[in-house]
Amino acid sequence: MMILLPPSETKRPGGRSAPADPSAWALPGLRHQREQVLDALVALAADAEATRRVLKLSDKQLAEAVHDNAGLRTAPAMPAVDRYTGVLYDALDAASLDGYARRWLGVHALVHSAPYGPVGALDPIPSYRLGAGASVPGLPPLRRLWADAVSAAFSAAAPDFVLDLRSEAYADLGPVPTDVPSAYVRVVTEQGKALNHFNKHAKGELVRRFATERPKVGSRRTLLNWAARAGVPLRETAETGVLELVTDQPTARK
Repeated sequence: MMILLPPSETKRPGGRSAPADPSAWALPGLRHQREQVLDALVALAADAEATRRVLKLSDKQLAEAVHDNAGLRTAPAMPAVDRYTGVLYDALDAASLDGYARRWLGVHALVHSAPYGPVGALDPIPSYRLGAGASVPGLPPLRRLWADAVSAAFSAAAPDFVLDLRSEAYADLGPVPTDVPSAYVRVVTEQGKALNHFNKHAKGELVRRFATERPKVGSRRTLLNWAARAGVPLRETAETGVLELVTDQPTARK
């Protein structure tokens, strides 16, 4: 099983490893697109006002964004699953997982970012500033840059099954192709009401369950069978390719 996660706008600063090497990340067929975006962001960072305008930043956000994007080729890196913070990644709490669980994430989970495309959960990445909807000078629209290339990379990877936990904005940057069995997950209340903030918490908890229990999931049916045994409220819908994860609204810290 391949699990696709969204990124988070908030990130942990710093890092311990050497500068990132895009050629060593998961889905190496995306290296050309990754290099294009990195070059464009480094160039953009040389102009603070252009960075503010393109990335739609406040005064408070600008200095950090310029610093991070200017250093994309030289800054220290850390595993993607540790780089991101926020509701989903707080619920996943990858830092507290044991080595077996973290290695499972490294094999099965990808985080789909705007500048890097999908990278492995343990692939070391630098901090950056770029959202899925930005239009960066020198680049085509991100959807045009990424969508076909990412879909082709998924086909080449040939996973048995893909569980797509991304937001719609990031799913548009790399649709799972029809030749790859997959399910897109929406988080809802018992009454079927879609959730926003709390969907991130539920997805983080779900991925943590996967990493700690490490079930053998190779299809939609084996996923649903595991969920039923494990007490995970995952259910079928009338919409083709979509599953619902039912959750209460927890009291989240963020």
